[in-house]
Amino acid sequence: MTTYPRPQLVRDVWTDLCGEWRFAFDDDDRGLLERWWESADAFDRSIIVPFPPESKASGVHEPGYHPVVWYRRTFAANPAAGERTLLHFGAVDYRAKVWVNGVPVGEHEGGHTPFTLDVTDTLDTALAEQVVVVCAEDRPLDVSQPRGKQDWLPEPHAIWYHRTSGIWQPVWTETVPVLHVTDLTWTPEIHAARVRLTVRLSAVPSTPVTLRLGLRLGDEVLVEQSVRVTDAVSEHEIAVPALRNGQHRGRLLWTPSSPTLIDADVAVLDGDRVVDEVAGYLGLRSAGVGDGRFLLNGHPYFLRLVLGQNYWPQSHLAAPSDDALRREVELIKALGFNGVRIHQKVEDPRFLYWCDRLGLLVWGEMANAFQFSVQAVERLTREWLDVVRRDASHPCVVTWVPLNESWGVQDIAVREDQQHYATALYHLTKAIDPSRPVISNDGWEHTESDIWGVHDYAPTGESLRERYGAAEAVRRTLHEGSPGRRRVLLGDPVYRGQPVVLTEFGGLSYTPSAGEKWFGYGTVESADELRDRLAELVDALVDSPQVAGFCYTQLTDTEQERNGLLTEDREPKLPLDVIHEILTRPARSIPSELVDAQRTRARSAAGHQHP
Repeated sequence: MTTYPRPQLVRDVWTDLCGEWRFAFDDDDRGLLERWWESADAFDRSIIVPFPPESKASGVHEPGYHPVVWYRRTFAANPAAGERTLLHFGAVDYRAKVWVNGVPVGEHEGGHTPFTLDVTDTLDTALAEQVVVVCAEDRPLDVSQPRGKQDWLPEPHAIWYHRTSGIWQPVWTETVPVLHVTDLTWTPEIHAARVRLTVRLSAVPSTPVTLRLGLRLGDEVLVEQSVRVTDAVSEHEIAVPALRNGQHRGRLLWTPSSPTLIDADVAVLDGDRVVDEVAGYLGLRSAGVGDGRFLLNGHPYFLRLVLGQNYWPQSHLAAPSDDALRREVELIKALGFNGVRIHQKVEDPRFLYWCDRLGLLVWGEMANAFQFSVQAVERLTREWLDVVRRDASHPCVVTWVPLNESWGVQDIAVREDQQHYATALYHLTKAIDPSRPVISNDGWEHTESDIWGVHDYAPTGESLRERYGAAEAVRRTLHEGSPGRRRVLLGDPVYRGQPVVLTEFGGLSYTPSAGEKWFGYGTVESADELRDRLAELVDALVDSPQVAGFCYTQLTDTEQERNGLLTEDREPKLPLDVIHEILTRPARSIPSELVDAQRTRARSAAGHQHP
C-alpha cells in the first residue's frame, strides 16, 4: 500500500503497517482466557493485512466459520518528548480488542468504520520494536450486527457472498504533538459563497491557540484566514469571495465532468510556533432535490448510476490494491455512468478519493443487519453516525441511504416501531448533515425520504414505460403498485418535490449452463441480445419525463450473481463504447449533459486548467 489511507486529513510522515502479520484462528474462543496477547506461541501462521482470512489474497484462504481471529506484529515507534504515537485502523470486522506490549489500549465495535488509539503510554523506549496484538470477533450467525451482503451460511447463496472478517482496511501509525487535529468536516454553502468548517482537536487547549486556514486552487490562493480557538471542537464560516462572481463561479464548482478540487491546509499555532499541520481538500458543490429532480449545484441533473458491490474475487470487500480502486472508478466512467450506488458496504476512503478526483457521484449506503431488535438498532445507528461523519466532506457523496429493501425491518409495512426506526434514521442523518438528500429505506416501503428510490426488475422496456412513462402511471406505481413485491410508499407521504429514481433495474445475465451456480433477474442468450435488451430498458427510462435517474444492476459479476456489465475480473461483456452510447443517450426530462458541457466550455474559455 502506498496511498495515505485518510486522503482528506494527511500528514507527511506516517508508517504503513500493512503486509505480513502473524495470525491464528481461535475457534474455541480460548485466546482471552489463555492471554494470547502476552505470547507469540499461539500465532501459528501468517496473513497479509489488510486482506480478510477468508480471501485468497490474505494467504490464508479459509472461508468457513471462524468467529474469532488474532493478529500479531511488531512496529517501530520512539516518539520524542511532547509527542504521541497514534495507531490507526481503517476497518476491522466486527469487534476488535487491541494490545500493545501486552497492555490493552482500546476496543472498537463496527465493521465498516475507522478507529484510532493513542498507544504512547504503552511503548517501551528500551525496545527497538513494539508488539501490537489484535483480537477480532465476527460471529457469522449474529444477524443483529450490520453485515451487508456477507453470508451467514457456510457457502454463498442467492445474493449473499463470502464473508470478510478481521482487518480489511489499512493499518498505520503516525507521530503527532499532544495537541493535534483529529477531524475536519467541510460543508460548502454555494449560495452563501462560503464554506463551513468543523475542526476537532485532541483536547481542549490549555491556552488559546490559532488555527491558520488556507484554500487554494492550484497556485491561486482563494482564502487565507486565522482564527482564535479555545475549545476542542470549533466551527468556522469561511467566506470564499470568488464564489460571489458569477463569471468565475463555474470554474470553482465540482461536477462529474469538471471535478475541481480545492486544496485545503490547516495548521495549529501556539503563538508563532506551528504545533500541528494537516493537508486535505474539498469540493465546492451542492446536492439537493426539487420539482421532481435531483439537483447538482442547483441545476437538474439526470442520475446514471450503477450498483457497485465493490467486491473482488481474490480479496472480497478489501480492494486488492490502490490501483484497483482507481481502476474501478475509471471503468464506471468509461461505461458511461456518472455515479455509483455503493451497495451494502461502506467503501474505503481511498475509493471516495478517486471518485472526488476523477468525478463520480456516490450514494453512500450502510451495510444492514438482518434482524430488528434493540441491539440491532443500537449497533446500526451508532455505526451509521460514524460513517456519515467520516465521509461528510467528500464532494462525490451526494445521497445517504441508511436502509435498503427493508433489511432488518422486514415487517415495516405493519409495525409502527420499525416505521419509527426508518424515519428516525432519516431525521438523525439530516440532523448531522442537512446538506444532502437522505433515503429512509431504498427500494420500497419508504417512510420519509428526499428521493423515492424504486427497485423494479421489469423484464422489458414496455413494462417500464407502462409504469413510469406518464405522471398518472407513476402515481399508481408509487401508491398502489408493488414492482418489488412490496408497496413503494407507506402511508400517504407529503410530496415535497421528491424525484423518482429507479435505484435498481436491469440485472441482465447470460443464461446459465446446466449445474452452474447462478443468481440473476433476467437472462439473455448472446452479446447482441444483451446489447438490445440493455438499450430497450435504458431507453424506456431516459424517455420518461417522470424519471429523474436510474441505477443499473450491476457493475460486475459477483460470486453467483452473474448480472454485471463486467465480469468479476473487470472485463466488459460488450465493447465499452457500445455500453457508453446506450447509457448516455439524452434524457427527455433533464438536459444534464448540456449543463455540464456549458460549464466545461466556460472553464476552457477562462483558460483554467485543473491542477
